[in-house]
Amino acid sequence: MQILEVKSEKEKALFLDMVDLIYKDDKHYVRPLDIEIENIFNPKTNSFHSHGKAIRWILQDEKGKTIGRVAAFIDEKKAFTFDQPTGGMGFFECINNKEASNLLIDTCRNWLVENGMEAMDGPINFGENDNFWGLLIYGFTHPAVGMNYNPPYYQEFFESYGFNTYFEQVSNHLDLSKPLPERFSKIAEWVAKKDGYRFEHFKLKELEKYSKDFQNIYNNAWQFHENFSPMDDITVQESLAKMKDFLDERFIWFGYVNNDPAAFMVCIPDVNQIIKHMHGKTNLWAKLIFAYHRWKGSINRLRVVIMGVKPAYQKLGLESALIISAQKEVQKTNHYKEVELSWVGDFNPKMRALHESTGATLGKKHITYRCLFTDTKEFKRSTIIARDTKDRVAGSW
Repeated sequence: MQILEVKSEKEKALFLDMVDLIYKDDKHYVRPLDIEIENIFNPKTNSFHSHGKAIRWILQDEKGKTIGRVAAFIDEKKAFTFDQPTGGMGFFECINNKEASNLLIDTCRNWLVENGMEAMDGPINFGENDNFWGLLIYGFTHPAVGMNYNPPYYQEFFESYGFNTYFEQVSNHLDLSKPLPERFSKIAEWVAKKDGYRFEHFKLKELEKYSKDFQNIYNNAWQFHENFSPMDDITVQESLAKMKDFLDERFIWFGYVNNDPAAFMVCIPDVNQIIKHMHGKTNLWAKLIFAYHRWKGSINRLRVVIMGVKPAYQKLGLESALIISAQKEVQKTNHYKEVELSWVGDFNPKMRALHESTGATLGKKHITYRCLFTDTKEFKRSTIIARDTKDRVAGSW
């Protein structure tokens, strides 16, 4: 077997097409758009290259057949904020062969060591954690857009290599044919009508305003997350640009308290229900397929990608009001059947409790693993976010 760094156009194609070998008989798998994957490794389209670097490889057998792939990356904003400098690996695909798997992971490890890292997380993305993050270990059903999907045997590969659970990610499913719990609805309706509170959905024509509000809320709400790194203007714009072709303004909501941006929720149609017919391509034929299925109304699922509330406004029910505001818009369409709330880590008990309060049920579990390269430091799981961060904000009320 030999490892080849991906450099040429031919090698890029082999990297992308590797998934066809792994998932040829899997009816649930959805191949991501090739351009989306390529954009991650393109410094012109992924701002993470301005403060980090990425590399990728393919693995071929003795006959020159591609039997695996993997990528490694270093986000310099976060790498040195842990007890040990920590890089990442992802986009792992491999035939059911432990020797091949170990060779792929070893290649990532060796490159990371050469670049000063002492640990690696995986499988993760070279970008924000809303896309391609974690290894699927439960719920091998149709993946929502941006969510990792993999064969069950990958779990043994990672754990036998020496990866340990850094945090567990849960995605819950909400049946839209059923009403929200009465207690939840009453609280949400009461909050939505409170004096000084305002809830409105995103409007593309006011993109600049909502981008700033999103950044304002995100950077305040995530400040107590472990190894937090503020989101800049470019990252916000890139995130919205990725969704612009399929987002629905009515499902992205903002909450304001006395005109101060206080909370947001981003919910998008599960465009994977169309992408699965496009085989990763965006040529003319694929675009016609996309247009046809969109006209046909093939999308009947939604994904809540992210939700956040500034600590100063937590415990006021803003999340409930955002959810019920979006629910009313969804009901008007009369064709969405399910929403996936994905994902929430076990380090965030407050958000897990919110999911449970909506009546959502467990849909999927992913694991973000960490592998320490030496035993000189103790392995630690991700830090649990305190249930009450409100008092930790100066001047909170």
